[in-house]
Amino acid sequence: MRFAMGLLTCLLAVPLHAQQPPPAAELPSVALPPDLDRVLRDYERGWRTRDVGGLAALFTDDGFILQGGRLPARGRDGIVRAYSGSGGPLTLRALAYARGDSVGYIIGGYRGETGGTDDGKFVLALRKGSDGRWLIAADIDNSNRPPRRPPGP
Repeated sequence: MRFAMGLLTCLLAVPLHAQQPPPAAELPSVALPPDLDRVLRDYERGWRTRDVGGLAALFTDDGFILQGGRLPARGRDGIVRAYSGSGGPLTLRALAYARGDSVGYIIGGYRGETGGTDDGKFVLALRKGSDGRWLIAADIDNSNRPPRRPPGP
């Protein structure tokens, strides 16, 4: 019994390191139909030029942005506030998509520079506007970087 307790104490005192799976290969890009590709290219352009009004115009009136570590933003005014001061280099690529008569989605990856690996991934939920243009109903993104651990005591 004493040996078992000693072994248990030693095991609990030694930090366990979980094996990290090998990095997965990036999924290949898919070509989008022109009307959906326009959404990504307009988003890239607005982000690069820091045109928050132009970015907000890509969304439905009641659209959402759902970013990791932040509260949701809703509506074009909320999107302008949330994106204020944001922008810079951005490259978007599609991994998958689907669309019906009035709703669709694009799943993709993003990076800050052309080339290299994706910095994160996103899902754009889309809704067709009254003018026939696809608008973003929700932009959900998160980083590929592992979450930071708070410093220990």
